[in-house]
Amino acid sequence: MSNASNLYYSLKALPASARGSLLAIGNFDGVHLGHQEVIKQARENADRLGCPLGVMLFNPHPRQFFAPDAPPFRLTRLPTRARLLASLGVDFTLALPFDAELAAYPATRFIDTILIKALGISGVSVGHDFHFGKDRQGTPGMLVQHGTEAGFEVFVTPAVLQPDSGAPFSSSAIRQLLRDGDVHAAAKLMGHSWSMEGSVSHGDKRGRTIGFPTANMELGDYLQPAFGVYAVRAEILSGAMQGQIHDGVANLGLRPTVGGTAPRLETHLFDFDGDLYNQELGVALLDFIRPEQKFDGLDTLKAQIALDSQAARDALAAQPIK
Repeated sequence: MSNASNLYYSLKALPASARGSLLAIGNFDGVHLGHQEVIKQARENADRLGCPLGVMLFNPHPRQFFAPDAPPFRLTRLPTRARLLASLGVDFTLALPFDAELAAYPATRFIDTILIKALGISGVSVGHDFHFGKDRQGTPGMLVQHGTEAGFEVFVTPAVLQPDSGAPFSSSAIRQLLRDGDVHAAAKLMGHSWSMEGSVSHGDKRGRTIGFPTANMELGDYLQPAFGVYAVRAEILSGAMQGQIHDGVANLGLRPTVGGTAPRLETHLFDFDGDLYNQELGVALLDFIRPEQKFDGLDTLKAQIALDSQAARDALAAQPIK
């Protein structure tokens, strides 16, 4: 299985041209500025070796596999990650299935069976704190030793530090910023605004009755940012309107005024008239307007949405579409 971003979901699905690649291994969730520097260096090393550059991710994330009931933490869907990585010069992304069998692989077996026999790698690029294999016994040092013996190069990337604070770029830091509602600081670390992508589902259509129709998306296993109202910029990712970009205002949360129970993103697009049901939509959170709150009734809610819409328009006017 693959797509235009050269995303593959199994070793068997990889084309023959992937063999002999330099492989960067990690989850690259968010493809933040630290990740981008890692990929830049890996691309340079792949060019020096004269081989393709691939990225190996694990699907699901090992943390999700070992703790399936933990709160959702994903920043980017796999297709989004693959698309962002492709834009940085990655030739293919392999989302290796992470299951009980792979989790039980000793580190040496992972190297011999997957990296050497299945992929025939020319090189591997990992972070300085990369661990792999059963009980996380594999280390960059082990890779260097095996690379010397088997004839592949190993590139160990030190932590990429933020220029202003000296702290490492990290997906965990971005997740916390989003939980705090600080979308500007999160975007600064990512190098791009954080967005959710998903299919527009049928809601209760209550927004239509008060003059603010919304495109509704379930959060699924996305991270849950601070609940509240955001100024957003949405791109239509499928259908006849694919590629259109519209500004809007969105409520992310439980919708306490109408008794919602599951978190949802409800986006009202400004000056838009069209049917988005079952279409893919990407919604970038550009500005946090206010926390979610419960109102006395629909009339009060309608008045507040009008105020929120104007606040969103004002915020978005300062962030023109690039």
